Amino acid sequence: MSAPLVNLRGLTVSYAGSLLPALAGIDLDIGRGETLAVIGESGSGKSTLALALAGLLPDDATVAGRIDWPGFEHQPRPGRDIGFVFQDPGASLNPVRRVGAQVAEVARAHLGLSRHAARGHALDLFRRVRLPEPEAAFRAFPHQLSGGQRQRVAIAAAIAAGPKLLIADEPTSALDTIVQARIVALLSELVAEAGMTLVFITHDIALASGFAGRVGVLDRGRLVEAGPIAAVLAAPRDAYTRMLLSCHIGLDTPPLVGARAAS
Repeated sequence: MSAPLVNLRGLTVSYAGSLLPALAGIDLDIGRGETLAVIGESGSGKSTLALALAGLLPDDATVAGRIDWPGFEHQPRPGRDIGFVFQDPGASLNPVRRVGAQVAEVARAHLGLSRHAARGHALDLFRRVRLPEPEAAFRAFPHQLSGGQRQRVAIAAAIAAGPKLLIADEPTSALDTIVQARIVALLSELVAEAGMTLVFITHDIALASGFAGRVGVLDRGRLVEAGPIAAVLAAPRDAYTRMLLSCHIGLDTPPLVGARAAS
């Protein structure tokens, strides 16, 4: 693994009213410039881990343990140093404002750009995320765009300030298979170009196997397995990981076909 960007030590997160912690004693290092997939079933703690890294946990969350940031000279700021792509673009896009203005606002807030410069920056981002007809998209409201286009806008907003860390929380789960592949390819290209670290939260092992370098497997708030994704899928050590693999009957991704045979 490359030099660490962030280290988690004993990270435990509990929510008011819950009997069990959402995360329990997580120890994990995330390297600079790497792509880490975090996989697990619904309720495994994936989204809580993403929110904890981004500093976006709700007020009813109690946190123990440490999140250290050796890859930063200061405590990273959400939106500026850490970009976040939500599962539903509606969580980050205002339905009554034009999407271009929303992305430009991120650039003005975090980069101090003028209104004119922020508009140009947003248009450049729309081209980078391959939105068709960027000028027309800039003037559109969220409901006038397809689901895949809205997610591209959300990605543009997440990277507008040039963050070192990009967190994508199930960003393709509401999209069809073809659009999923395009969004994943786009994220991979963007992080490679900028040297960003990507933490990709997903329940889809096949999706993760296509582009992540390392994987962490969560089960009921605990990190049960972590390592290079090819090695974990080829020879999973934990029974939960083997169960996840066995559930993907019919996967045509070569590493996973081999992993099923090995398990």
